[in-house]
Amino acid sequence: MEKTEKQKMLSGELYFAEDAELVSDNKRACRLLRMYNATTEEQPEERRLIIQELFGRVGKKVSIVPPFHCDYGSNIYAGDRLYMNYGCVILDCNTVHIGDNVLCAPHVQIYTAYHPTEPEIRLTGKELAAPVKIGNNVWIGGSAIICPGVTIGDNTTIGAGSVVVKDIPNNVVAAGNPCRIIRHLS
Repeated sequence: MEKTEKQKMLSGELYFAEDAELVSDNKRACRLLRMYNATTEEQPEERRLIIQELFGRVGKKVSIVPPFHCDYGSNIYAGDRLYMNYGCVILDCNTVHIGDNVLCAPHVQIYTAYHPTEPEIRLTGKELAAPVKIGNNVWIGGSAIICPGVTIGDNTTIGAGSVVVKDIPNNVVAAGNPCRIIRHLS
């Protein structure tokens, strides 16, 4: 049996994002995000319910300050005590697993989506996506970009403005473009 475009997307194969199922899933996310981003700080229960409907999994005490944007939402699996500040973006064309006690400063961007580098393939309209994993007790500084396929280990800090293109291990402080280990934690 041939895979659907969604199955191809989630398995890291070339896929068409304009597929009817994916367009429908994105419209669902857009509707929920419009509702979420219209809430106020006085509506924490409404925010919680919308995020529970949007995400694939939500842990306890998740706080995401609007505006927040994502592609589908259903591919995001968040642990307990996630905090995301203003303007965060998750392009969840593949799975994004976020551990417990993760803090994201303003404008953190997590990308699973990318395009082929070969122009002839890119011109077909096909896209690619690779999963992102963020461990427990991670702090990601403002405007950091987490690129497709990256894993960030437990107890790690990513400095503001970093572009994370390779895996970062447990128990380090890493920063820069490209992001590199600055210090090992004891």
